[in-house]
Amino acid sequence: MFVRYLFPVLGAAFLCGSAPATALESSIRPVARPATPAPDVATTPTAAALSTKSLRPRLRPKTSSSGTDEAQPTRVANPAFDSWVRSFRARALSRGISSQVFDAAFQGIGYNADVVSKDRNQAEFKRQIWDYLDSAASPERVDMGQQALSRHRSALSRIEQAYGVEAEVVTAVWGLESKYGTRMGDIPVIEALSTLSFDGRRGAFFEKQLIAALKILQNGDTTPRNFLGSWAGAMGHTQFIPTSYEAYAVDFTGDGRRDIWSNDPSDALASTAAYLKRFGWRKGMPWGVEVRVPNGARFGDTSRMPSQWAAQGVVGVDGRPVRDYGSARILQPAGPTGASFMVFANFDVIKRYNNADAYAIGVGHLSDRIKGGPAIQASWPRGYTPVSFEERKEIQRQLQQMGYPLEKIDGIIGPNTAKSIMNFQQSAGMKVDGYASREVLNRLRSR
Repeated sequence: MFVRYLFPVLGAAFLCGSAPATALESSIRPVARPATPAPDVATTPTAAALSTKSLRPRLRPKTSSSGTDEAQPTRVANPAFDSWVRSFRARALSRGISSQVFDAAFQGIGYNADVVSKDRNQAEFKRQIWDYLDSAASPERVDMGQQALSRHRSALSRIEQAYGVEAEVVTAVWGLESKYGTRMGDIPVIEALSTLSFDGRRGAFFEKQLIAALKILQNGDTTPRNFLGSWAGAMGHTQFIPTSYEAYAVDFTGDGRRDIWSNDPSDALASTAAYLKRFGWRKGMPWGVEVRVPNGARFGDTSRMPSQWAAQGVVGVDGRPVRDYGSARILQPAGPTGASFMVFANFDVIKRYNNADAYAIGVGHLSDRIKGGPAIQASWPRGYTPVSFEERKEIQRQLQQMGYPLEKIDGIIGPNTAKSIMNFQQSAGMKVDGYASREVLNRLRSR
Protein backbone atom coordinates (compact mmCIF):
# COMPACT_ATOMS: atom_id res chain seq x y z
CA MET A 1 0.00 0.00 0.00
CA PHE A 2 1.11 3.58 -0.13
CA VAL A 3 2.43 6.22 2.21
CA ARG A 4 0.77 9.58 2.15
CA TYR A 5 2.75 12.72 2.54
CA LEU A 6 2.94 15.99 4.41
CA PHE A 7 1.11 18.87 2.76
CA PRO A 8 3.03 22.03 3.70
CA VAL A 9 0.32 24.26 2.22
CA LEU A 10 -2.22 22.77 4.62
CA GLY A 11 -0.13 23.54 7.65
CA ALA A 12 -0.62 20.12 9.24
CA ALA A 13 0.77 16.63 9.01
CA PHE A 14 -1.10 14.50 6.51
CA LEU A 15 -1.18 10.88 7.57
CA CYS A 16 2.15 11.24 9.31
CA GLY A 17 1.61 8.07 11.29
CA SER A 18 1.75 9.66 14.71
CA ALA A 19 -1.94 9.68 15.59
CA PRO A 20 -2.72 7.96 18.88
CA ALA A 21 -5.70 5.74 19.52
CA THR A 22 -8.77 7.92 19.88
CA ALA A 23 -11.30 8.09 22.68
CA LEU A 24 -13.88 6.55 20.38
CA GLU A 25 -11.76 3.47 19.84
CA SER A 26 -11.88 2.62 23.50
CA SER A 27 -15.54 3.40 24.01
CA ILE A 28 -17.53 2.20 21.04
CA ARG A 29 -19.08 -1.22 20.78
CA PRO A 30 -19.23 -3.28 17.59
CA VAL A 31 -22.39 -2.85 15.58
CA ALA A 32 -24.63 -5.82 15.12
CA ARG A 33 -24.24 -7.83 11.94
CA PRO A 34 -27.66 -7.74 10.28
CA ALA A 35 -28.68 -10.61 8.05
CA THR A 36 -30.09 -8.03 5.66
CA PRO A 37 -29.06 -4.40 5.19
CA ALA A 38 -30.88 -1.96 7.40
CA PRO A 39 -30.90 1.79 6.86
CA ASP A 40 -30.79 2.56 10.57
CA VAL A 41 -27.60 0.67 11.48
CA ALA A 42 -25.55 2.82 13.82
CA THR A 43 -26.90 6.14 12.56
CA THR A 44 -26.65 8.11 15.80
CA PRO A 45 -23.19 9.19 17.02
CA THR A 46 -22.34 8.65 20.64
CA ALA A 47 -20.98 11.47 22.78
CA ALA A 48 -17.55 9.93 22.42
CA ALA A 49 -17.97 9.82 18.65
CA LEU A 50 -18.68 13.52 18.55
CA SER A 51 -15.55 14.31 20.54
CA THR A 52 -13.05 12.88 18.09
CA LYS A 53 -12.04 13.46 14.51
CA SER A 54 -11.79 9.91 13.28
CA LEU A 55 -11.70 6.34 14.46
CA ARG A 56 -9.11 5.56 11.82
CA PRO A 57 -5.43 6.46 12.30
CA ARG A 58 -3.92 8.99 9.94
CA LEU A 59 -1.92 6.17 8.50
CA ARG A 60 -2.30 4.67 5.10
CA PRO A 61 -0.70 1.94 3.09
CA LYS A 62 1.48 2.50 0.09
CA THR A 63 -0.25 1.07 -2.95
CA SER A 64 -3.58 2.83 -2.76
CA SER A 65 -4.07 6.22 -4.36
CA SER A 66 -0.41 6.75 -5.05
CA GLY A 67 -0.24 3.58 -7.09
CA THR A 68 3.40 3.16 -6.31
CA ASP A 69 5.36 -0.04 -6.41
CA GLU A 70 5.77 -2.12 -3.29
CA ALA A 71 8.56 -4.57 -2.65
CA GLN A 72 7.80 -7.89 -0.98
CA PRO A 73 8.23 -7.76 2.81
CA THR A 74 11.41 -8.99 4.41
CA ARG A 75 11.18 -11.32 7.40
CA VAL A 76 14.30 -11.47 9.54
CA ALA A 77 15.23 -13.62 12.51
CA ASN A 78 14.55 -11.74 15.71
CA PRO A 79 14.65 -13.72 18.98
CA ALA A 80 13.36 -10.71 20.91
CA PHE A 81 10.28 -10.61 18.69
CA ASP A 82 9.72 -14.33 19.22
CA SER A 83 9.92 -13.77 22.97
CA TRP A 84 7.46 -10.89 22.69
CA VAL A 85 4.99 -13.12 20.82
CA ARG A 86 5.15 -15.67 23.63
CA SER A 87 4.42 -13.02 26.23
CA PHE A 88 1.67 -11.49 24.10
CA ARG A 89 0.02 -14.89 23.78
CA ALA A 90 -0.81 -14.84 27.48
CA ARG A 91 -2.29 -11.34 27.19
CA ALA A 92 -4.35 -12.32 24.16
CA LEU A 93 -5.75 -15.41 25.86
CA SER A 94 -6.67 -13.30 28.88
CA ARG A 95 -8.67 -11.09 26.47
CA GLY A 96 -10.74 -14.02 25.29
CA ILE A 97 -8.73 -15.22 22.31
CA SER A 98 -8.63 -19.02 22.17
CA SER A 99 -5.29 -20.78 22.06
CA GLN A 100 -6.27 -22.51 18.81
CA VAL A 101 -7.08 -19.21 17.08
CA PHE A 102 -3.88 -17.58 18.36
CA ASP A 103 -1.61 -20.43 17.31
CA ALA A 104 -3.20 -20.67 13.86
CA ALA A 105 -2.96 -16.90 13.38
CA PHE A 106 0.76 -16.80 14.26
CA GLN A 107 1.77 -19.83 12.24
CA GLY A 108 4.54 -18.72 9.87
CA ILE A 109 4.50 -15.16 11.22
CA GLY A 110 7.82 -13.40 11.75
CA TYR A 111 9.36 -10.02 12.40
CA ASN A 112 8.87 -7.90 9.27
CA ALA A 113 11.68 -5.38 8.89
CA ASP A 114 10.03 -3.66 5.92
CA VAL A 115 6.97 -2.83 8.01
CA VAL A 116 9.12 -1.03 10.58
CA SER A 117 11.02 0.79 7.85
CA LYS A 118 7.82 2.07 6.28
CA ASP A 119 6.43 3.14 9.64
CA ARG A 120 9.53 5.18 10.40
CA ASN A 121 9.85 6.83 6.99
CA GLN A 122 6.35 7.89 6.07
CA ALA A 123 7.16 11.57 5.64
CA GLU A 124 10.18 11.10 3.40
CA PHE A 125 8.52 12.93 0.51
CA LYS A 126 6.33 16.00 0.41
CA ARG A 127 3.59 16.62 -2.10
CA GLN A 128 1.56 19.69 -2.82
CA ILE A 129 -2.22 19.60 -2.93
CA TRP A 130 -2.32 19.80 -6.73
CA ASP A 131 0.01 16.82 -7.13
CA TYR A 132 -2.15 14.80 -4.79
CA LEU A 133 -5.35 15.72 -6.66
CA ASP A 134 -3.69 14.99 -10.01
CA SER A 135 -3.34 11.41 -8.76
CA ALA A 136 -6.58 11.17 -6.78
CA ALA A 137 -8.72 12.11 -9.77
CA SER A 138 -6.45 11.01 -12.61
CA PRO A 139 -8.10 10.02 -15.90
CA GLU A 140 -7.29 6.40 -15.15
CA ARG A 141 -8.86 6.51 -11.70
CA VAL A 142 -11.96 8.29 -13.00
CA ASP A 143 -12.39 5.76 -15.80
CA MET A 144 -11.87 2.83 -13.45
CA GLY A 145 -14.38 4.37 -11.05
CA GLN A 146 -17.04 4.72 -13.70
CA GLN A 147 -16.49 1.11 -14.73
CA ALA A 148 -16.63 -0.06 -11.11
CA LEU A 149 -19.83 1.89 -10.53
CA SER A 150 -21.37 0.30 -13.60
CA ARG A 151 -20.28 -3.23 -12.63
CA HIS A 152 -21.60 -2.95 -9.08
CA ARG A 153 -24.51 -0.62 -9.71
CA SER A 154 -27.08 -2.99 -8.23
CA ALA A 155 -25.25 -3.43 -4.92
CA LEU A 156 -24.29 0.25 -4.74
CA SER A 157 -27.88 1.30 -5.37
CA ARG A 158 -29.08 -0.92 -2.53
CA ILE A 159 -26.32 0.43 -0.30
CA GLU A 160 -27.34 3.99 -1.15
CA GLN A 161 -30.96 3.17 -0.34
CA ALA A 162 -30.01 1.50 2.95
CA TYR A 163 -27.58 4.11 4.26
CA GLY A 164 -28.33 7.27 2.33
CA VAL A 165 -24.78 7.71 1.00
CA GLU A 166 -24.50 8.31 -2.73
CA ALA A 167 -23.04 5.47 -4.79
CA GLU A 168 -20.44 7.76 -6.36
CA VAL A 169 -19.12 8.81 -2.95
CA VAL A 170 -18.74 5.21 -1.75
CA THR A 171 -17.06 4.35 -5.05
CA ALA A 172 -14.65 7.28 -4.68
CA VAL A 173 -13.57 6.14 -1.22
CA TRP A 174 -13.00 2.70 -2.69
CA GLY A 175 -10.94 4.25 -5.48
CA LEU A 176 -8.66 6.21 -3.18
CA GLU A 177 -8.25 3.48 -0.59
CA SER A 178 -7.44 0.47 -2.79
CA LYS A 179 -7.86 1.60 -6.39
CA TYR A 180 -11.16 -0.29 -6.59
CA GLY A 181 -9.87 -3.42 -4.92
CA THR A 182 -6.77 -3.83 -7.08
CA ARG A 183 -4.34 -2.82 -4.29
CA MET A 184 -5.65 -4.03 -0.96
CA GLY A 185 -2.23 -5.06 0.34
CA ASP A 186 -0.59 -8.47 0.51
CA ILE A 187 1.02 -8.45 3.95
CA PRO A 188 -0.45 -10.75 6.63
CA VAL A 189 -2.35 -8.45 8.96
CA ILE A 190 -1.20 -10.39 12.02
CA GLU A 191 2.43 -10.05 10.95
CA ALA A 192 2.18 -6.31 10.32
CA LEU A 193 0.38 -5.55 13.56
CA SER A 194 2.53 -7.83 15.73
CA THR A 195 5.71 -6.31 14.27
CA LEU A 196 4.46 -2.79 14.99
CA SER A 197 3.25 -3.80 18.46
CA PHE A 198 6.66 -5.24 19.27
CA ASP A 199 8.52 -2.29 17.76
CA GLY A 200 7.16 -0.07 20.49
CA ARG A 201 6.93 3.35 18.84
CA ARG A 202 3.16 3.09 19.07
CA GLY A 203 3.05 -0.32 20.65
CA ALA A 204 -0.09 0.18 22.75
CA PHE A 205 -2.10 1.37 19.76
CA PHE A 206 -1.02 -1.47 17.51
CA GLU A 207 -1.44 -4.11 20.21
CA LYS A 208 -5.04 -2.96 20.52
CA GLN A 209 -5.42 -3.38 16.76
CA LEU A 210 -3.80 -6.83 17.00
CA ILE A 211 -6.29 -8.01 19.63
CA ALA A 212 -9.12 -6.74 17.42
CA ALA A 213 -7.61 -8.57 14.44
CA LEU A 214 -7.50 -11.85 16.39
CA LYS A 215 -11.16 -11.34 17.31
CA ILE A 216 -11.95 -11.00 13.60
CA LEU A 217 -10.38 -14.42 13.01
CA GLN A 218 -12.10 -15.88 16.02
CA ASN A 219 -15.47 -14.63 14.78
CA GLY A 220 -14.90 -16.46 11.51
CA ASP A 221 -15.16 -13.42 9.23
CA THR A 222 -12.04 -14.53 7.36
CA THR A 223 -9.18 -17.03 7.60
CA PRO A 224 -5.49 -16.46 8.40
CA ARG A 225 -4.60 -17.24 4.79
CA ASN A 226 -6.92 -14.54 3.45
CA PHE A 227 -6.26 -12.06 6.24
CA LEU A 228 -4.08 -9.66 4.25
CA GLY A 229 -3.71 -5.91 4.25
CA SER A 230 -1.32 -3.01 4.25
CA TRP A 231 1.93 -2.68 6.16
CA ALA A 232 -0.05 -0.68 8.72
CA GLY A 233 -2.78 -3.28 9.18
CA ALA A 234 -5.45 -1.54 7.11
CA MET A 235 -7.67 -4.13 5.48
CA GLY A 236 -9.93 -4.86 2.60
CA HIS A 237 -11.40 -2.89 -0.26
CA THR A 238 -11.82 0.29 1.76
CA GLN A 239 -8.93 -0.18 4.20
CA PHE A 240 -10.55 -0.50 7.61
CA ILE A 241 -8.29 -0.88 10.60
CA PRO A 242 -9.37 -3.71 12.94
CA THR A 243 -11.04 -1.54 15.60
CA SER A 244 -12.94 0.38 12.91
CA TYR A 245 -13.98 -2.96 11.47
CA GLU A 246 -15.25 -4.10 14.86
CA ALA A 247 -17.29 -0.92 15.28
CA TYR A 248 -18.65 -0.35 11.78
CA ALA A 249 -18.35 -3.33 9.43
CA VAL A 250 -21.66 -4.85 8.36
CA ASP A 251 -22.74 -8.11 6.80
CA PHE A 252 -24.59 -6.62 3.84
CA THR A 253 -24.79 -9.86 1.86
CA GLY A 254 -26.38 -11.75 4.77
CA ASP A 255 -23.98 -14.70 4.66
CA GLY A 256 -23.06 -14.42 8.34
CA ARG A 257 -19.63 -12.85 7.71
CA ARG A 258 -18.49 -9.26 7.38
CA ASP A 259 -16.18 -10.08 4.50
CA ILE A 260 -14.46 -6.90 3.36
CA TRP A 261 -11.79 -8.91 1.50
CA SER A 262 -14.08 -10.85 -0.82
CA ASN A 263 -14.05 -10.55 -4.59
CA ASP A 264 -17.59 -9.30 -4.02
CA PRO A 265 -16.97 -5.87 -2.45
CA SER A 266 -20.54 -5.44 -1.16
CA ASP A 267 -19.72 -5.86 2.53
CA ALA A 268 -16.78 -3.46 2.31
CA LEU A 269 -18.74 -0.81 0.40
CA ALA A 270 -21.72 -1.08 2.73
CA SER A 271 -19.41 -0.85 5.73
CA THR A 272 -17.97 2.38 4.35
CA ALA A 273 -21.46 3.78 3.81
CA ALA A 274 -22.42 2.75 7.36
CA TYR A 275 -19.35 4.56 8.67
CA LEU A 276 -20.15 7.77 6.79
CA LYS A 277 -23.80 7.59 7.80
CA ARG A 278 -22.82 7.08 11.43
CA PHE A 279 -20.99 10.40 11.39
CA GLY A 280 -23.81 12.36 9.85
CA TRP A 281 -23.70 12.07 6.06
CA ARG A 282 -26.58 14.03 4.48
CA LYS A 283 -27.78 12.68 1.16
CA GLY A 284 -28.26 15.37 -1.46
CA MET A 285 -25.81 17.77 0.13
CA PRO A 286 -22.56 18.16 -1.83
CA TRP A 287 -19.22 17.71 -0.11
CA GLY A 288 -18.24 21.03 -1.61
CA VAL A 289 -18.48 23.22 -4.69
CA GLU A 290 -15.66 25.00 -6.49
CA VAL A 291 -16.27 28.74 -6.27
CA ARG A 292 -14.95 32.08 -7.46
CA VAL A 293 -14.06 34.59 -4.78
CA PRO A 294 -13.41 38.34 -4.94
CA ASN A 295 -9.79 39.30 -5.46
CA GLY A 296 -7.98 39.79 -2.19
CA ALA A 297 -10.71 38.17 -0.09
CA ARG A 298 -9.59 36.29 3.01
CA PHE A 299 -11.59 33.62 4.79
CA GLY A 300 -11.20 32.04 8.20
CA ASP A 301 -13.48 29.36 9.59
CA THR A 302 -16.58 31.51 9.18
CA SER A 303 -19.65 29.55 8.11
CA ARG A 304 -22.54 31.11 6.20
CA MET A 305 -25.34 29.99 3.94
CA PRO A 306 -24.36 30.05 0.25
CA SER A 307 -26.82 32.88 -0.40
CA GLN A 308 -25.00 34.94 2.23
CA TRP A 309 -21.67 34.11 0.61
CA ALA A 310 -23.14 35.16 -2.75
CA ALA A 311 -23.98 38.54 -1.27
CA GLN A 312 -20.26 38.89 -0.58
CA GLY A 313 -19.28 37.96 -4.12
CA VAL A 314 -18.60 34.24 -3.61
CA VAL A 315 -20.29 32.35 -6.44
CA GLY A 316 -19.93 29.10 -8.34
CA VAL A 317 -17.47 28.86 -11.23
CA ASP A 318 -20.47 29.38 -13.53
CA GLY A 319 -20.99 32.81 -11.94
CA ARG A 320 -24.25 31.81 -10.25
CA PRO A 321 -24.94 31.67 -6.52
CA VAL A 322 -24.55 28.22 -5.00
CA ARG A 323 -27.77 26.65 -3.79
CA ASP A 324 -28.52 26.85 -0.06
CA TYR A 325 -27.65 23.23 0.73
CA GLY A 326 -26.67 24.25 4.25
CA SER A 327 -24.11 26.28 6.13
CA ALA A 328 -20.68 26.27 4.47
CA ARG A 329 -17.21 27.72 4.82
CA ILE A 330 -14.65 28.71 2.20
CA LEU A 331 -11.56 26.52 1.88
CA GLN A 332 -8.48 27.58 -0.07
CA PRO A 333 -6.02 24.68 0.34
CA ALA A 334 -3.28 26.38 -1.67
CA GLY A 335 -4.02 29.92 -0.54
CA PRO A 336 -5.79 32.68 -2.49
CA THR A 337 -3.88 31.99 -5.71
CA GLY A 338 -5.25 28.44 -6.05
CA ALA A 339 -8.67 26.83 -6.23
CA SER A 340 -11.36 27.83 -3.73
CA PHE A 341 -14.11 25.54 -2.47
CA MET A 342 -17.30 26.11 -0.55
CA VAL A 343 -17.40 23.08 1.74
CA PHE A 344 -20.42 21.72 3.58
CA ALA A 345 -21.00 19.39 6.52
CA ASN A 346 -20.38 16.31 4.34
CA PHE A 347 -16.80 17.46 3.81
CA ASP A 348 -16.18 17.04 7.53
CA VAL A 349 -17.87 13.64 7.47
CA ILE A 350 -15.35 12.48 4.87
CA LYS A 351 -12.61 13.77 7.17
CA ARG A 352 -13.89 11.38 9.84
CA TYR A 353 -12.73 8.63 7.49
CA ASN A 354 -9.36 10.27 7.05
CA ASN A 355 -8.63 13.52 8.85
CA ALA A 356 -7.00 15.56 6.09
CA ASP A 357 -8.43 18.31 3.92
CA ALA A 358 -6.60 16.96 0.87
CA TYR A 359 -8.16 13.52 1.30
CA ALA A 360 -11.66 14.93 1.68
CA ILE A 361 -11.22 17.07 -1.44
CA GLY A 362 -9.82 14.03 -3.24
CA VAL A 363 -12.79 11.82 -2.39
CA GLY A 364 -15.29 14.57 -3.11
CA HIS A 365 -13.74 15.61 -6.40
CA LEU A 366 -13.28 12.01 -7.56
CA SER A 367 -16.93 11.30 -6.78
CA ASP A 368 -17.93 14.33 -8.85
CA ARG A 369 -15.77 13.19 -11.77
CA ILE A 370 -17.16 9.64 -11.59
CA LYS A 371 -20.60 11.21 -11.84
CA GLY A 372 -19.51 13.06 -14.97
CA GLY A 373 -18.59 16.41 -13.46
CA PRO A 374 -15.77 18.65 -14.70
CA ALA A 375 -12.19 18.88 -13.54
CA ILE A 376 -11.21 21.63 -11.12
CA GLN A 377 -11.35 24.85 -13.13
CA ALA A 378 -8.91 27.09 -11.26
CA SER A 379 -5.19 26.92 -11.80
CA TRP A 380 -2.79 26.03 -9.00
CA PRO A 381 0.35 27.96 -7.96
CA ARG A 382 2.53 25.05 -9.01
CA GLY A 383 5.75 26.96 -9.53
CA TYR A 384 6.52 24.68 -12.46
CA THR A 385 4.96 23.80 -15.79
CA PRO A 386 2.77 20.70 -15.30
CA VAL A 387 2.47 17.80 -17.72
CA SER A 388 -0.51 15.72 -18.76
CA PHE A 389 -1.38 12.27 -17.46
CA GLU A 390 0.08 10.60 -20.57
CA GLU A 391 3.22 12.71 -20.28
CA ARG A 392 3.64 11.59 -16.67
CA LYS A 393 3.60 8.04 -18.01
CA GLU A 394 6.25 9.05 -20.52
CA ILE A 395 8.43 10.40 -17.69
CA GLN A 396 8.09 7.06 -15.92
CA ARG A 397 8.95 5.12 -19.09
CA GLN A 398 11.99 7.29 -19.73
CA LEU A 399 13.21 6.82 -16.16
CA GLN A 400 12.62 3.08 -16.36
CA GLN A 401 14.64 2.89 -19.58
CA MET A 402 17.48 4.67 -17.77
CA GLY A 403 17.51 1.94 -15.15
CA TYR A 404 15.59 3.62 -12.35
CA PRO A 405 13.62 1.07 -10.25
CA LEU A 406 10.08 1.65 -11.52
CA GLU A 407 7.89 -1.39 -12.08
CA LYS A 408 4.59 0.33 -12.93
CA ILE A 409 3.94 2.88 -15.65
CA ASP A 410 0.69 4.34 -14.34
CA GLY A 411 1.06 8.12 -14.56
CA ILE A 412 0.79 8.44 -10.78
CA ILE A 413 3.68 10.23 -9.12
CA GLY A 414 4.10 8.31 -5.90
CA PRO A 415 7.21 8.16 -3.71
CA ASN A 416 9.14 5.73 -5.92
CA THR A 417 8.62 7.87 -9.02
CA ALA A 418 9.34 11.07 -7.09
CA LYS A 419 12.57 9.57 -5.75
CA SER A 420 13.63 8.54 -9.26
CA ILE A 421 12.88 12.03 -10.56
CA MET A 422 14.96 13.52 -7.75
CA ASN A 423 17.87 11.21 -8.55
CA PHE A 424 17.63 12.11 -12.23
CA GLN A 425 17.43 15.83 -11.45
CA GLN A 426 20.51 15.58 -9.29
CA SER A 427 22.45 13.73 -12.00
CA ALA A 428 21.35 16.30 -14.59
CA GLY A 429 22.28 19.32 -12.47
CA MET A 430 18.66 20.42 -12.13
CA LYS A 431 16.76 21.74 -9.13
CA VAL A 432 15.95 18.66 -7.03
CA ASP A 433 12.25 18.76 -6.13
CA GLY A 434 10.79 15.47 -7.40
CA TYR A 435 8.10 17.19 -9.48
CA ALA A 436 6.94 15.69 -12.76
CA SER A 437 7.40 18.95 -14.61
CA ARG A 438 7.68 19.99 -18.24
CA GLU A 439 11.32 20.76 -17.57
CA VAL A 440 11.99 17.20 -16.39
CA LEU A 441 10.19 15.73 -19.39
CA ASN A 442 12.10 17.90 -21.86
CA ARG A 443 15.43 17.00 -20.24
CA LEU A 444 14.57 13.29 -20.38
CA ARG A 445 13.60 13.60 -24.04
CA SER A 446 16.87 15.31 -24.92
CA ARG A 447 19.20 12.92 -23.14
